[in-house]
Amino acid sequence: MVRPSGRLLSLALALLLAISSGTALPTAHAQVKPGDIPENYYFPATTAFDEAIPSPSDFLGYDIGTYHTRHARIVAYFRELARASDRVEIRDVGRTNEFRPMIYAVITSPENHANLESLRQQHLAISDPAADAPDLAEQPIVVQLGYGVHGNETSSSEVAMLQAYALAAEQGSEAEERLEKGIFLVEPVLNPDGRDRHTNWANMHRGDPLVADPLDREHNEVWPSGRTNHYWFDLNRDWLPLTQIESRNRVAFYHRWRPNLVTDVHEMGTDNTYFFEPTEPVDSWNPLVPDRVYTELTAPFADAYAEALDDIGTLYFTKEIFDNSYPGYGSTYPNMQGGLGFVFEQASARGHIQQSDSRLVTFPYTIRNQLRTSLATVETAIEQRERLLRHQRTFFTSALDEAEDFPVSAYVFGNDENQSRTRAFLDLLLQHQIEVYELNETAEYDGQTFSPGSAYVVPTRQAQHRMVRTMFEKVTSFADSVFYDTSAWSMALSYGLPHHGVERGSVPRGERVTTVPSPDGIGRVPESSYAYLVDWTEDPAAQVLNALLEHGLTVKAAFEPFEIQTDRGPVSYPRGSVLLPVQPQSISADSLHRVVEAVEKEAGMNIDAVPSGFARSGIDLGSPAFQPIEKPNALMIVGNGVSGYEAGQVWYVLDTRVDMPITKVARADLDRVHLPDYNALVMVSGRYDDLPQRFMDDLQRWIEAGNTLITIRGATPWAIRSGLANDSTLIDGMDSVPTASIGESDDMPARFDYETAADRRGAQRIGGAIFEADLDLTHPLGFGYTPRSLPVYRDHDILLPPAANPFSTVAQYVDAPRLSGYVSEANRDTLGGTASLVVDQVGRGRIVLFADNPNFRGMWLGTGRLFFNALFFGSHIYTP
Repeated sequence: MVRPSGRLLSLALALLLAISSGTALPTAHAQVKPGDIPENYYFPATTAFDEAIPSPSDFLGYDIGTYHTRHARIVAYFRELARASDRVEIRDVGRTNEFRPMIYAVITSPENHANLESLRQQHLAISDPAADAPDLAEQPIVVQLGYGVHGNETSSSEVAMLQAYALAAEQGSEAEERLEKGIFLVEPVLNPDGRDRHTNWANMHRGDPLVADPLDREHNEVWPSGRTNHYWFDLNRDWLPLTQIESRNRVAFYHRWRPNLVTDVHEMGTDNTYFFEPTEPVDSWNPLVPDRVYTELTAPFADAYAEALDDIGTLYFTKEIFDNSYPGYGSTYPNMQGGLGFVFEQASARGHIQQSDSRLVTFPYTIRNQLRTSLATVETAIEQRERLLRHQRTFFTSALDEAEDFPVSAYVFGNDENQSRTRAFLDLLLQHQIEVYELNETAEYDGQTFSPGSAYVVPTRQAQHRMVRTMFEKVTSFADSVFYDTSAWSMALSYGLPHHGVERGSVPRGERVTTVPSPDGIGRVPESSYAYLVDWTEDPAAQVLNALLEHGLTVKAAFEPFEIQTDRGPVSYPRGSVLLPVQPQSISADSLHRVVEAVEKEAGMNIDAVPSGFARSGIDLGSPAFQPIEKPNALMIVGNGVSGYEAGQVWYVLDTRVDMPITKVARADLDRVHLPDYNALVMVSGRYDDLPQRFMDDLQRWIEAGNTLITIRGATPWAIRSGLANDSTLIDGMDSVPTASIGESDDMPARFDYETAADRRGAQRIGGAIFEADLDLTHPLGFGYTPRSLPVYRDHDILLPPAANPFSTVAQYVDAPRLSGYVSEANRDTLGGTASLVVDQVGRGRIVLFADNPNFRGMWLGTGRLFFNALFFGSHIYTP
């Protein structure tokens, strides 16, 4: 066991002696060990509490900071606060994937609780330009205190208990005034599943005495760590796409109140200090948010945070690293809703005590710093109450003025061929409280036809004007070239939906849409004695196909288009459409019909009955162009060295959109894998150079035997360079495709000042942008798509050359590919003409090589079908 150095041990002993002798601890840089926490370590010494209200330590049986508290105990404490205090009520807002409760504590004065619904409605009127605003001088401010979106950044949820206790139990006129003028929504754990994953890890490896050595197992979680949720998603990127159940529950509750201020409490590397807003200067601000949010409204809070941390001698920094551009963070989404979002970052102990490069960081120390800024948030919010309420009113009324000057009067979107995708996007808009209307006349814009019943209208002149632009606008002009996360987030592009911004004239719109319409006739399929058909353009078709295969039925897919008479009249079916013949099957026609109706109801997609196999045009149902589909039995490599985000996205889309299981095998267990038991292997970005040679030999033989390897993003160049690929152009091209250079030069090398290195490298990095690729719609991987133009999300510098075989480059970037987001001129010119998706024939098998991640954050529906096609149709891909 490695122990702290002599200097650190002396400090710890001095602290212990001071505690035992009753000597006051120094306020500057006071660090205490868990288990040796003196009274009033966390709160200012003058704070008085109601003794009838249990403190967290009273309830838990240990001092906060002694252990990491499990989610269930945190929830239990909040429920106990509600039982003991008339200031606290608990709201259950949903369950996580692992069925842990998501709760908020609504904390305010008893008088406000008695009138809470009326106050909520009055508060919502502030953000409604069409409604009369309440008297802001009398209106309470709404503050949402959120903790623990990353499950292994654990000081935050310990702070939540202390902060809730302070609001519930603090005595005195100032405390009562805060509760009279404020309604506080405390969310103790934003990521319950991830928190418990880390909490169990930290507690099970806690030593006694504690171990500060960073190499100790306590400080080094196993893959995938507790940062992410059940599906290994980063919930702090999900406030905009809302792919995860936690985010959907959270944003639904958020819009019930639309708070004036939201906190987003994080931890960072142990060698850092403490960060609070303001973030980076002007260039990193979201251009749709008024500058006053980042300057005059933030300034009083920054002053309060500095004072609070100066008081206890804590080092901190501001105006660096982080940005406010992407609207999908917990600290930026509120900025798009007339509120303030504040991010906090504390150097983490990643356990109970850890040695940094310059000091000892203890769990209690991290908690105290976070608590002091949290307390300062509450106090300053009350001081700034009327100012923030006025800002929210002005934010939404000014949105209407900005819309008058915006060149687009409305966006029209919809896809008659993929109405399930249209409904999914409509649902996303409604979750964000965006006004949507029916399209009541057929309209054509730039060669795109939008039809009533399958298309909708989103006016830009509405309170959510800025969110409308966020959803649809393509941004290609930037003040800066370095981004913390991404520079593009057009959700209309990510859904791959036809849409158009109407710049002149009125758009024929009908009634406002408030709920997502259900498809007609679901669960009532006419019985057929011949066959059933599934249109592959609709997103749930993959779920339908998988369900039919799970029932052990004989299923075929069309490799040519056709038109045929169905129960609903003549229907044209694209390549990939699914044929379920009534004969031959292992069950009776009546039983088959019951299966079809059940599958249709579960998937929410119409299945057509056909009375005859004779096509009106194209192939008949008995054509050899219908190929039998084998049930995918997929394996994915996970574990240390593999991208948990990308692996989680694969797992999530298969679980939630296809109902397909996928076996997740850790790299360390590959020697136990019998590859012939599987017909598809998925490899996401990761480190694979050290895979056992025996496995590599087995993998090569497995591919050659007719199976499918699917590589995504970083795994694609590895597969080519490792010798798995056959195509000589791919092998040679990975080393010869030009990459963007940092500087421009002719004969002489470029020379730059050292201080510009980070910015120049960042300027050349593709930090998340959207590009256009040309997709071969006749290739099995392109089945179900229209048109050929495909928006692709790209956040890396991998350049994949086109294949030597002219039929194997399935998706290729167009010459001028940028649709939205930042890209340097050098990268823009280099990217055009390279491949996004290639298939390489290897023996009787194939490697499906994705240069990009088709499942990015679970929100990129527009490319997700490529991945499903690889699983279902991979075995039918042969290079001509």
